[in-house]
Amino acid sequence: MIAGLASLIFSPMTSLPLTQPPSSSVGDYLKAIWEIGGSGAASTSDVATRLLVSSASVTNMFGRLQEMGLVRYERYRGAALTARGRAEALRLVRRHRLIETFLLEHLGYSWQDVHEEAERLEHVVSDNFTERLAELLGHPERDPHGDPIPAADGTLTPDDSRPLQESEAGERVRISRINHEETSVLTYLGELGIFPGKLFEVKEVRGLDGVITVEDEEGAAHSLGGPLAGLILVQRVPDKKG
Repeated sequence: MIAGLASLIFSPMTSLPLTQPPSSSVGDYLKAIWEIGGSGAASTSDVATRLLVSSASVTNMFGRLQEMGLVRYERYRGAALTARGRAEALRLVRRHRLIETFLLEHLGYSWQDVHEEAERLEHVVSDNFTERLAELLGHPERDPHGDPIPAADGTLTPDDSRPLQESEAGERVRISRINHEETSVLTYLGELGIFPGKLFEVKEVRGLDGVITVEDEEGAAHSLGGPLAGLILVQRVPDKKG
């Protein structure tokens, strides 16, 4: 199976919404705008922070993307994706999250290491590879971090998750996703046994400092600061019936 994947990785790009495949930098910008702004605008400073580049570089790229018909750019407001830009961003997000899932499930990568590897691979594999990967994986709906994987047509499953910090004491919650990609943060949470799919009961929510204490089904309790709890997205689980 692995040998066959190698030939797929370098097969020609197909079924692209653009005349030519976008460069890796263009793709990175489109994903960043989508991740930050969604259906709205992403500011120059936010994109610069996300991509670790200067504001001047972002401004220049916003102009270029507008010329390509991928964004609508207004100075001092930022850039919002056009329909074409959104389709391209979601195509890349789908590819990235499927690659992450493959790395975890078939190549033994840890969930904290898949992001950077997928960032490199997403720019060299084809759409044909992406769809074969989806079939191999059984068309998963979420990646290792719990983020929804866009369907081939660009649609996303509705997500009613909310930050853990919005929970109340006594609630039972299941972690749906971790809204962070930094390896050190994911490693720390993994060591605590905090990852998508895990069930917890919220034991205490301190209004003074925002610290939240949760307890898993094995009785292990963890106290999390407000900023960290804000990265953990959860869904409420109905109370147990006696």
